[in-house]
Amino acid sequence: MALGMEWLLRRWKELLPRALPRQYRYRCHQGPPHRAKRLVLSQLFQPLNLREDSVVGPEGKPDDLTCKSQRLMTQAGLIYPSSPGCYYYMPYTVRAMEKLVKVIDQEMQAIGGQKLNMPSLSSAELWRTSGRWDLMGKELFRLADRHSKEYCLGPTHEETIADLIASQANLSYKQLPLLLYQITRKFRDEPKPRFGLLRSREFYMKDMYTFDTCKEAALRTYSLVSEAYCNVFNSLGLRFVKVQADTGSIGGSMSHEFQLPAGIGEDKLVICSNCSFSANVETINLDQTDCPVCKGKLAETKGIEVGHTFYLGTKYSSFFNVTFHTAQNKPVLAEMGCYGLGITRILAASLEVLSTEDSICWPTLIAPYQVCLIPPKKGSKEEMGAALMDNLYDSIVEAVPQIKGDAVLDDRTNLTIGKRLKDANRLGYPYVIIAGKKVFDNPPGFEVWNQNTGEIMFLTKEGIIELLSKVQVP
Repeated sequence: MALGMEWLLRRWKELLPRALPRQYRYRCHQGPPHRAKRLVLSQLFQPLNLREDSVVGPEGKPDDLTCKSQRLMTQAGLIYPSSPGCYYYMPYTVRAMEKLVKVIDQEMQAIGGQKLNMPSLSSAELWRTSGRWDLMGKELFRLADRHSKEYCLGPTHEETIADLIASQANLSYKQLPLLLYQITRKFRDEPKPRFGLLRSREFYMKDMYTFDTCKEAALRTYSLVSEAYCNVFNSLGLRFVKVQADTGSIGGSMSHEFQLPAGIGEDKLVICSNCSFSANVETINLDQTDCPVCKGKLAETKGIEVGHTFYLGTKYSSFFNVTFHTAQNKPVLAEMGCYGLGITRILAASLEVLSTEDSICWPTLIAPYQVCLIPPKKGSKEEMGAALMDNLYDSIVEAVPQIKGDAVLDDRTNLTIGKRLKDANRLGYPYVIIAGKKVFDNPPGFEVWNQNTGEIMFLTKEGIIELLSKVQVP
């Protein structure tokens, strides 16, 4: 009986494709059997033309698009406003963010970082212990549970991590340095949220906390993490400057900011052209025009803060009794550091400094998709080239493994190539491939746009595969 059922099932599978009308046979594949399913734009949740000039908030009041990145991301449907300072992140944005997280994970883990996750709800008792419950003022989102126990939504986690490590009574010097980090949502009650993801009330951040045996070791760790931050920004192709900064409400005795120079930046910076000195103006005498290191002239500029590092010393260790045991089994306070990278702010800031007024340009490494293929318009003279574009798509994902899942076929063939190319520019695909008149050449040629350089090439299928094989994807 079992053998009979197996034969019937096998025979049913053999006959089923023949029994179905031809147009239904490969619908689940959107292509021949054994090939990867084609990723088509019509099936992606990516609203376009959500807003042209302004965003209308929940109360129906217009909120002007105050900077380039906010305008481009909103008009392209990459973000959608929920309430002041809070946004829906659409799938394209989430893809870019996940790629950025991979880049950061690689750098953090390369220096010994270990990833964990801490609660967003932080007890008021911890913040009172450090003295920051009152110091932070209205910046904290505060709430109380049904038992009247007070909490805040964490904008940062120094108290929480210090409490965790303090609970590990048998921490040995052999386990240090300890580098722990997380990538989570943060919350800050901004009085006037603006500039889209650059200054919002809810955002994603990478925050690392380090523990060392002594000041010298802590400063070595500080340099190690700072170098890893430089690697992150270099890999993204972003021009940045590391500046001396104020320690602010977090505290400590040394601090640096990583800034992307930009006209809309809210931080004022001074940079010396003669030496490596650079600083946030908060840290210097406002009347000072000469560099304190070499006496060269200081030039002013504005920047968007995308990273911040702090040497904390024993500030939080002493509050929470964070100790380790020496070789002589003596408890000693651990030296701490904390290090932040604004995940969503890096996304928006990179678009702010790289994009044109009407086209998005992503750092290539974290672009949501690397390639967009645009077949001919239905009913056009080139319509017969659609099959060649399908074949090109299949060949790319088979020959270039890193592009599999990173190539989109714009199957909206009711629209002209020009309209779809405009949408592709707005979404920022690094490469756009068009099936135009040259698809009827022998061999067929395709128009390839490098969106980051503005270069337009005419390549065969083999040339395109060779080009895309050099693309890096995290």
